[in-house]
Amino acid sequence: MTKARSQQVCLEATPYYHCVSRCVRKAYLCGIDFVTKQNYEHRRVWLEQEILKQAQVFSIDVAAYAVMSNHYHVVLHINKKTADSWSLDDVIERWHTLYKGNPLSQRYLKDPNFSDAELLKLTEFVEKWRKRLMDISWFMRRLNEFISRQANYEDNCTGRLSSSPSMATTLRAT
Repeated sequence: MTKARSQQVCLEATPYYHCVSRCVRKAYLCGIDFVTKQNYEHRRVWLEQEILKQAQVFSIDVAAYAVMSNHYHVVLHINKKTADSWSLDDVIERWHTLYKGNPLSQRYLKDPNFSDAELLKLTEFVEKWRKRLMDISWFMRRLNEFISRQANYEDNCTGRLSSSPSMATTLRAT
């Protein structure tokens, strides 16, 4: 029986995890579909660039990765020490690189003169975002969503990657 990822990740045991994300129903992530003769090789660059971009924002280091025709592997290192060292501003800026944040964080970036109550509430959001920025689930979810959106735009379709169910992700401690 499968376990939730939150029950599999234990930083005290190891900060390194091997994740595999694959397309299902014979969809192509990259390479050449020999039936349709469609070439998807350019998607490899999309995925590689996004893996490296996210590694700059998250407190997750990419130790290794490999992109195959219908799946990819990443070995990730959760860098809790780095995430813990980020200031409130650092976390907000990183989160805003990926998402628009909320009205409170957007206003803070324009004018950080907040009341104690506003600052306390903002700090609650920031701590939630800090945890997400060192969470493998958030890293993989964002990566899979990115490649699915790009492929759907290119294929002029909606739904999951190449009109097949979403990329399934498996995780193993390394």
